[in-house]
Amino acid sequence: MAEPELSVARPITLLQPPRLEIGTGAIRRLGEFANRFSRTFVVAMGPTAPYVERIGLAGAVETYWDLPPEPDLPSVEAVLQAARAFRPDLVIGLGGGSAMDVAKLVAVLWDSEQTIRDVVGSGKVSGRRIGLAQVPTTSGTGSEAGTRALVTDPATLAKLAVESPHMLADIAILDPELTYSVPAAVTAATGIDALAHCVEAFTNIKAHPLIDGYARLGIELVGRYLARAVANGSDAEARAGMMLASYYGGLCLGPVNTAAGHALAYPLGTRLKLPHGLANAIIFPHVLAFNAPARPERTQEIVDRLGLSAGEGTQAV
Repeated sequence: MAEPELSVARPITLLQPPRLEIGTGAIRRLGEFANRFSRTFVVAMGPTAPYVERIGLAGAVETYWDLPPEPDLPSVEAVLQAARAFRPDLVIGLGGGSAMDVAKLVAVLWDSEQTIRDVVGSGKVSGRRIGLAQVPTTSGTGSEAGTRALVTDPATLAKLAVESPHMLADIAILDPELTYSVPAAVTAATGIDALAHCVEAFTNIKAHPLIDGYARLGIELVGRYLARAVANGSDAEARAGMMLASYYGGLCLGPVNTAAGHALAYPLGTRLKLPHGLANAIIFPHVLAFNAPARPERTQEIVDRLGLSAGEGTQAV
């Protein structure tokens, strides 16, 4: 089956944080940025809270770390209430995708009359008047790169998506040291999430040549470094490579987005209480194989860039 031609004439919009700091010890450079603000609210999770001290924040600081792995509407509302009591002028997301997504929502909603349900969808956020910094401590979601936040509706167990350019970070920090302590199983699952973002954008019916470039880079980085990062969590080069792969995956999400893999993984995660990365890792190879007949050349390129070998047919893929 012939693959469709891709047109550069189709309009897309690509947004990136205006400042990106990457490398070992990069978190310390966040302090220089943050210290122009007087009141900093950090959205973290239990394991990531100790990293707050590494930033070197001045002024008043409050850290909220009682955040569940897959935040729902009530848990996000609790964070918003804490932020309203503190009245920050800078919000930092410090953790995996959940912490960074919630930080986005806090930055645009804590001093707004809009509710979360008011802004579900695209382009409904009225604005943002405070700073936003994102610091990933896993290599999977790429949330630091994007303008989207996901929250679970506890009544339906569906994911509610909020998308707005007002939720784009002013600065993103990619410091591989922050991922050294991530367990091997979590490293593997979140790494496949990063891969899925790249692959689903690359094989998507909305695929675009500009985004294909980021997707190819991300796929190749996962092929080169994921096994190393799983085998040795302190492998600085592998951890840095995976952080960059995750960032590239995040760039793929805005203009093109994910497809069947994530559509299946979301309900698998919310209904069975599975971490998002694990849900994606379970689904990923099956969707890649299912789509192979429709995207044979791209599927082969994915396999090649991962450094794998596959015979003919979906079972081999």
